[in-house]
Amino acid sequence: MKQMIVHNEHNLMQMALLEEGKAVEFTAERTRDRGLLGSFFKGRVVNVLPGMQAAFVDIGQKKNAFLYVDDVLHPHLEKQPKVKPSISELLRPGQEVIVQVLKEPVGGKGARVTTHYSLPGRWLVYMPVADYVAVSKKIAREGDRSRLKALGEQLRRDEEGLIIRTVSGEEQHEAIKSDLETLRAQWYLIREKADSLPSPSLLHRDHSMVQRIIRDVYTPGSDEVITDSEGQAREVKALLEEISPGHQPKVQVYRGTESIFAAYGVQEQLNKDFARKVWLPGGGYIVIDHTEALTVVDVNTGKYTGAGGDSLEETVTETNIQAAVEIARLMRLRDIGGMIIVDFIDMEEASNRHEVAATLEGELKKDRTKAFVMGWTKLGLLELTRKKVREESTLPYVEPCSSCHGTGKRYITPLH
Repeated sequence: MKQMIVHNEHNLMQMALLEEGKAVEFTAERTRDRGLLGSFFKGRVVNVLPGMQAAFVDIGQKKNAFLYVDDVLHPHLEKQPKVKPSISELLRPGQEVIVQVLKEPVGGKGARVTTHYSLPGRWLVYMPVADYVAVSKKIAREGDRSRLKALGEQLRRDEEGLIIRTVSGEEQHEAIKSDLETLRAQWYLIREKADSLPSPSLLHRDHSMVQRIIRDVYTPGSDEVITDSEGQAREVKALLEEISPGHQPKVQVYRGTESIFAAYGVQEQLNKDFARKVWLPGGGYIVIDHTEALTVVDVNTGKYTGAGGDSLEETVTETNIQAAVEIARLMRLRDIGGMIIVDFIDMEEASNRHEVAATLEGELKKDRTKAFVMGWTKLGLLELTRKKVREESTLPYVEPCSSCHGTGKRYITPLH
């Protein structure tokens, strides 16, 4: 069972996703300053850089957006040569173009944008110019995969593309068809706005943080949403009745005197899990450090001495397995992206190293953000990557410290 605990205070909304009582995701959003990810803009090309195979596009933000040549090309729509054309053959300064934000602005860089558009729904992801149907790899039964693939081919038009989501595994034809029609109508509205509005203009913004989480992870019949806002509870109920008709929405309004995060143990968990040093269940610990280029995780045995009779190799391996489980959860909770290097405690046996890497890979499958374990280096470090769409430090509850200039963090909004 999953619980979504939502805390609203002034201009800030914070949401913690709990699985069996343990925090696995945390996100925050300023209600007057929502992120750009997934938003559509009508932009204007400012300059084209053939040497970088990229262009900068004015979308009305502080920094111009970055558009790479691969995000302009649509090979399925027309024959493309084996060698990529110069981006100057595809775009010119002053040209107007519809773009979608693929990555939030990071540091001093503007957003990364694409013309490979996608609109996520409850049951599927609609791609107006992708020209293929894909089924989530997490749908294991071949019969369900074949049925959904055939249904997607039947429902899509012309060059449309569809990705059938994991939650659609046992869903019926009408629900998926209705979802597609809603998303198709959204795309038509975006196109109509683009025809009538000047550039730069915002054409479409994705749902609020809570609506996105519910759309992506809520399981009818078992999961529940708990919020300290009456108005938000009504909105959530209406959304759940729309996306899951026939199921009684499990939505509670918290009315206690202490904060909702304190009442449900979220505050205590986050204070521990966002620390530099995080303890493991058996007494070992991990240390997480961030550099400009990557994130480094160091694993230590700490107080863990193993069960009676365990050898050093068994003690070390058990600590590393506990660390692998915790690292996957913390990457998801803290939304750590980019390149990650893990310095596990040295193990002598190749089979133990394989077990630790396999444990980490298995835990990462629970993550909605794509992550890949690349393997062990010659120095015995484990390399992995996780898709980076925003900086961890851009979460609204932290900011760079004026004393240490960003080498540490100080909280600007208490975790209530």
